Formats: sequence, structure tokens, C-alpha cells
Amino acid sequence: MESVTQAVGGIDTGEILTMLQTTGVEFGINLVTAALIFFIGKWVVGLVVKAVAGMMQKGGIDATLERFICNLVRIALMVVVIIAAIGQLGVQTTSLLAVMGAAGLAVGLALQGSLSNFAAGVLIVLFRPYKVGDFVEAAGVAGVIEEVQILTTVMKTGDNKRIIVPNSQIMGSIITNYSANDTRRVDLTFGVSYDDDIDKVHKELRALVDADDRILKDPEVTIKVQALADSSVNFIVRPWVNSGDYWGVYFDLTEQVKKRFDEVGISFPFPQQDVHLHKAYDD
Repeated sequence: MESVTQAVGGIDTGEILTMLQTTGVEFGINLVTAALIFFIGKWVVGLVVKAVAGMMQKGGIDATLERFICNLVRIALMVVVIIAAIGQLGVQTTSLLAVMGAAGLAVGLALQGSLSNFAAGVLIVLFRPYKVGDFVEAAGVAGVIEEVQILTTVMKTGDNKRIIVPNSQIMGSIITNYSANDTRRVDLTFGVSYDDDIDKVHKELRALVDADDRILKDPEVTIKVQALADSSVNFIVRPWVNSGDYWGVYFDLTEQVKKRFDEVGISFPFPQQDVHLHKAYDD
């Protein structure tokens, strides 16, 4: 039987085939191992992040800080897993890290905005101008804070829209946190006719305020004549309520004032002007 091993150009083709088979098998094993490292590592990272979140919840850590740290932990561990998987394929991780460092510098210069957002996110977590669950107005939008991420803050508006705002824009703007304090003042203005008895108006407004259990007794409610306007006498009504009752009291009290004034004959004047006509006579 003629041997399949032949010498071509001084090279034994049998040895080449054997070497290719060995290399292919070795690469296949390394590829499978790298895939296992990646997927098992990803699963372990998920467990670690859940464990960290659980410990922080038991420790009473603020939800904003908890989610921010969990995101950082997930990214850092996934980088380790990816480097380990690439190393299993035979890539020199030391050289890879050097290349990544140089590339990171170039990318960092190109992505200065992202770095600014990251720095702003760190400042938000440290100084805590708001936390998850607060109703906030910042960067030209308003909504409830759902999550503070590494680069962005996720907000939900009153009509259930999801808004994602870069952290740097929030930190560079005026932040109004409506949930920071336990109580808020409701500011209402009602205009009545000049013909109405202002003492009667004051009495009816006081009765409506006293009848609402959501309105706090301390601080005292302010009911005063604010201005003698062009067409009306304007009363201000400024009750204090718990922050969660703000809009309920605002809308309900406005409706109740309209109904009560209609019942007792107090009028809401329309804007009006007196026009005087003078007839010119010829001499």
C-alpha cells in the first residue's frame, strides 16, 4: 500500500495535516472555554450584583446610590470577564491592556461629553440633590426620578413618558426638587366683584379651608386681599399640605370655591372696561 505521506518541497505534508488538526482542535477547545468563561462569568456577575444590591438594601442605603454602585460593579466585573475570555484565546492580555489604555485615552478625548456626564453622575450620588422617587424639575423637564445611571438620569413624566436626561445637563441647570420637604404651600388666587362683601368672601373661604382635613393647621392658612385689580378684588388663599396632597387640594379647593360662591351669590367678574362716548357738536 502506497504511503499517503509525501514530501513536497522538502516538507512532510503528513506533519502539516497533523499540526493543523492539533491546532484546530486546540483552538476549538480554547474557543469553547472562552465562551464558557464569558457566559458563566456573566451569570456570576449577575449574582454578585444582586448580592451587593441585597446587602445595600439591608443596610438601608439610598436607592439612588444603590443603583449607581450596582451599575459600576457590573461594568467593572464584566471588563474582567471579557479580558479573561480573550486571554483564553491566546491573546496576550498585557499587550491588550496597553492597547486598551492608549485607546482609552484617545476615546476619552473624543468622548469628553460622556466623561462629563459620568463626573456629574458621581456628584449627584455624592451630594444627592434628588433621589429615586422625587418629583424634580431640571434641565427644562419635570418628572419623577426613576433611576440615576452612570451617564444619565431616567425620569417619568406625569403623562407616563420616559425621559432620559444627561447628568451634566442636570448638574448644569437649576434643580427644583418638589419632594425634598414633607410639606408644601398651595397658592391660589380668587377674584370677586367689587360689589361683593369682602368679609363674607373671607368667611366662606375660611369655612372651605377648615372643612378639608388634608390642610394642615400649622402653619396657619393665609387668606388675604391681595390686590384691587382692574375688574376684581383678588383674594389669596395659601394653605399648607403634605407634599403628596398638593395637587389634590389644589384642584379640589378650586372646584369647591366655585360651587360655594355660586351657592351664596358671590360673583366672579369678567374683565370689563367702561367706554364713554362724547358727541361732538358743530359750531
